[in-house]
Amino acid sequence: MRDLVCTAFVSLDGVVDSPGGGPGEEHRSGGWVVKGIEFLPEAFSLKGEELEETTALMFGRRSYEVFAPFWRDSEDHAAYKELPKYVVSSTLPDDAIVEGWGPTTILRSTEDVVELKKGEGGAIFIHGSAELARRLSDARLVDRYNLLVFPVLLGAGKSLFSGADRDKQALSLRASEAYPNGIVKLIYDVVG
Repeated sequence: MRDLVCTAFVSLDGVVDSPGGGPGEEHRSGGWVVKGIEFLPEAFSLKGEELEETTALMFGRRSYEVFAPFWRDSEDHAAYKELPKYVVSSTLPDDAIVEGWGPTTILRSTEDVVELKKGEGGAIFIHGSAELARRLSDARLVDRYNLLVFPVLLGAGKSLFSGADRDKQALSLRASEAYPNGIVKLIYDVVG
């Protein structure tokens, strides 16, 4: 069984919308990860740790359309280039796959994600894709959350977590670390 890991930059009030700013991220607080918070490389060490464990990437359609052309040519994301990618979308046409960014498979339903998780292989990381993360969490398919929580309250934007009325889901703290700039690393395994 493969683990599905949701990794995110998140505000203290749960917003994941527009952390880096830029095209397609015209949120009024866009770029909040890099604005007004002292940059400390150690606060972002989680990203390097994740790369060692990542065997595949998963995106929703909109995140894929934004990330694929940029990450394909980005030196900062070169290690992801040949990893398998999965795009969960009922609307992305087959001919919309970005060439030159490794093998990409379109999964058309949550049931397809269930089948993928049953297969052999290592951890699959969800980057961005707030709507997908919420849907898969509600379906009890997320196994772990790797979060960098930023000391900001945004008040509006896409939330990492659903507002749906559902049964409690317990988490177990795997690791945590606080940094002098106020960022907190939280890694939780889903246990119930």
